Amino acid sequence: MSKRGLVKDAIAHKSTGRVPYCVLFCDDAKAELKKALGSEDVDAHIDNDVECVPIPWWNWHELASDWQGMETPQSKATVIGIGPSYQELTERVKKVSGETGRYILATIWGSHWEKAYFSRGIENFLADMAGEPAFAKSLLSKIIEKNMVMLENILSIKEFDGVLLGSDWGTQQGLIMSPSTWEEMIRPGEQKEYDLIHGYGKDVWVHSCGKIDAVIPRLVEMGVDVLNPIQPECMDIGKLKKDFGAKLTFWGGISTQRVLPYGTPEEVKREAREVRALMSKDGGYILASSQSIQIDVPVANMLALLEAAKS
Repeated sequence: MSKRGLVKDAIAHKSTGRVPYCVLFCDDAKAELKKALGSEDVDAHIDNDVECVPIPWWNWHELASDWQGMETPQSKATVIGIGPSYQELTERVKKVSGETGRYILATIWGSHWEKAYFSRGIENFLADMAGEPAFAKSLLSKIIEKNMVMLENILSIKEFDGVLLGSDWGTQQGLIMSPSTWEEMIRPGEQKEYDLIHGYGKDVWVHSCGKIDAVIPRLVEMGVDVLNPIQPECMDIGKLKKDFGAKLTFWGGISTQRVLPYGTPEEVKREAREVRALMSKDGGYILASSQSIQIDVPVANMLALLEAAKS
């Protein structure tokens, strides 16, 4: 079976002979891995089943200050747009798809919540949500309008199998906002994006750090296919599998705060195998660390995780 087929079966909650994996590395960690392997082609050694194709949206565009209902000091907020040409992106995706046989994932890593607080500053935007809700909703809506155009262009590239949207809604103690605020301000825009992605026959992947238990039932209702990174430091991943494993596929779950930086290689392998056994029952799991691996993880532990992932 192809790597793409393996991932598609996992998302469809089919038991697979091998559990797919997609382990991501920060640049500094990848540089250390290159040194240890003595090779520049470290991606060939990692050999993920998912090819993550970043969508660069971080060049800035100033919004007009005369929006209806926006007569506030925050009127000249900025939102994030998109960068390189779609033609270049299309050519790259076609090349990668033809060469690797992997599941091809467009990784955006930011939706309207993150773009809003990047533009305003997180403290300011949280204050906007509480004290200037009309402004906050208008800003979020304007960002969604831009996101929908970006997504339409991305989704027209048929080689993409799924789209990852990112929004860190959680701290390690709970949601950064009340569930009712999330429902009122965040859910409508997210739903538009998910519906558009599904309308093109592609899978919806969502990234949110932190303890987001309170909104997981809502994400299931909204049609999310894959949830990342399921941090074991702040959520009971076994309970997540029990409660939502029939409807959600989980990507992550191996601790980047405990075992990977501080454990031995054997402890890393053991945790990876235990998490895989727990989370992959009846499909619905893509093995990975609970965040991208950083420089605090010893190279021996990076290699141990990859060895366990491939076994």
